[in-house]
Amino acid sequence: MNIEKFELEWWLNPYDAIATYNMGSSCCKPMDMQELLSLPGVNKDEVMDQIAHMSLHYGYFEGMPRLKDAIAGLFETPSITADNVLVVHGATSANALTCYALCEKGDNVIVVVPSYQQFVSIPAALGCEVRQYVCGPEDGFGINFRKLADLVDGKTKAIFLTSPSNPTGYGMSRDELEELAAIARPVGAYVVCDEIYRGLTEGYAASIVDIYERGISTGGTSKVFSSAGLRIGWIVTRDLGLTHVIKNLRSFNTICESPITELLAAIILEHKDQIFARNRKICEEGRAALNEWLEGQPHFHLACQSKGSTSFLTYDWDIPTKEFCEDLFDKTGALVCHGMCFNMEHGFRIGYGYGDVEYFKAGLAKLAEYAASL
Repeated sequence: MNIEKFELEWWLNPYDAIATYNMGSSCCKPMDMQELLSLPGVNKDEVMDQIAHMSLHYGYFEGMPRLKDAIAGLFETPSITADNVLVVHGATSANALTCYALCEKGDNVIVVVPSYQQFVSIPAALGCEVRQYVCGPEDGFGINFRKLADLVDGKTKAIFLTSPSNPTGYGMSRDELEELAAIARPVGAYVVCDEIYRGLTEGYAASIVDIYERGISTGGTSKVFSSAGLRIGWIVTRDLGLTHVIKNLRSFNTICESPITELLAAIILEHKDQIFARNRKICEEGRAALNEWLEGQPHFHLACQSKGSTSFLTYDWDIPTKEFCEDLFDKTGALVCHGMCFNMEHGFRIGYGYGDVEYFKAGLAKLAEYAASL
């Protein structure tokens, strides 16, 4: 397959482990095993005994039933059960497998950008016509649904988006998801929403699967559940025929996940309320610190208020974004994601979920120090 370079991963991976101030990560502060096993109601000895007696044969083909039940519990629609859930190898695999299942040569897909690059590059490599709807400052980095509808026709197979957005953090409301479904429904298009940042605001955040009968939600434990290393992701849809297609595709790929990591993921999701509260606090404090810092930084501008663990900042220096971010890292050890990872020049994604607020403020101080030198 001839596919574009995955800009974000090639940028982050060399720097992630060596950054002094990691503001490039979009994950919430990672848990360690001690914190996981200290969650209320978790019996450490019982968990370790389960692992000690666990077979190292293949795991569950569709996912551990306990885990699938916990994933189904992330949705408010009563008809969403374990039958609608397929466990896969991280949200990256969830997005990729969904693209492989839906995209065929001759189709067109609509991709709401900026977004995670998979939704642009994989359909294009599979021979689809990719029509990009670009969210910009004129609409507060949200969607003008009249303009989006103009891109849709009878050959539109799917509309892809990330909500809350990566990188801006813009989160779709229930009403906006309803409008999106109303555009897709007349042509039978799927709506695929990467919802890996969902859950970082108070109250229930509606999912596209709650709203639309051809909605597909992808997600995983990496971001709001603080456990990227488990590599557990999922695809949730009411369309069981599509689930069957994806199961077959996964047979050519990962086959199944590790029962050990599925068990740990199930425990985490069964404690989602505590995890959400932990990570909402971290992100709320980070957003507040960022907004306060911006008051004294006239060269930086916030794209929009975020409902995720990242925000996007633009700047008014005439410096290409990759050059800016490379020089920032070389001189200060502060890591952010240059805007061309999202095809956006003169700006960068900044994350505030990876550490506590004092860690983030120290990173902002280095960013301010660098800005003062320009």
